[in-house]
Amino acid sequence: MHPDEVSIDVALVGRLLASQFPRWADLPIESVPSSGTDHAMYRLGDDMAARLPRTARATQQLDKEHRWLPHIAAHLPLDVPAPLAKGTPGEGYPWHWSIYRWIEGEDATQERIADPHEAATHLGRFVAALHQIDTHEGPPPGEHNFWRGDHLAARDSEVREALTALHGTLDTDAAAAAWNAALQIPVWSRPPVWVHGDLYAGNLLAFRGRLTAVIDFGGLGVGDPACDVMAAWTYLSVGTRDAFRTALPVDDATWARGRGWALSAALIGLPYYESCNPDWTTIARRTIDGVLADVRV
Repeated sequence: MHPDEVSIDVALVGRLLASQFPRWADLPIESVPSSGTDHAMYRLGDDMAARLPRTARATQQLDKEHRWLPHIAAHLPLDVPAPLAKGTPGEGYPWHWSIYRWIEGEDATQERIADPHEAATHLGRFVAALHQIDTHEGPPPGEHNFWRGDHLAARDSEVREALTALHGTLDTDAAAAAWNAALQIPVWSRPPVWVHGDLYAGNLLAFRGRLTAVIDFGGLGVGDPACDVMAAWTYLSVGTRDAFRTALPVDDATWARGRGWALSAALIGLPYYESCNPDWTTIARRTIDGVLADVRV
């Protein structure tokens, strides 16, 4: 997916375990299929998972997760990853990597959810709880979290480039108009809050038909809550957005900025991943269609 990503496979994970964590070296190792773009995931036995950055940029997320996930986990109503160990470069692999507790479940795609309204409510309550956690010393938006939580205007140049690249493949005039409108929405002027920043189906887990966990906190930081509100368009259906908003009471401006965040993320990502990540491409196009339908109402 990335021109600078390194090669990672089961054999490499086995060598890293043998050299750095020999007590776990005999565990079976299984690659975990994922539409995730920054890390490769491997299940270790029944209870653990190894997570290895694919690119140098993704390595910034590791220390942050080890520091902050234990801090926020106790305050959240859904399960989140628990870091167990941190690996070091070795065996030809150039970066630090992590071992986490395994969380049972599958990507929480809509067809795996028994009650979509319940799932929307649970997700809204999760986001609301995350936004209430004390942010002292929390990291502000930056490269470490793809600038999630920053002002929408900071994304303008990337969105304009994406609109040029996508000309002829979707209604870029309508998308540009929706983006221009988003830039006019008042900015977040209250204290920053914790944000997950990447609430897509691939970062949510369902077990026995219910939403049970939120994973991949690479976008974690403190900033504008609107980047979590974008889940209303990146993940939820039009029929379940009201349940999400009821559980996550935000003002109209934050809701509208969330729509702008969803549009910008889909537009920026679509040209990059269209040829290498079909799952993400499907989500991006559905998100753009949903945002444009919403603003036309």
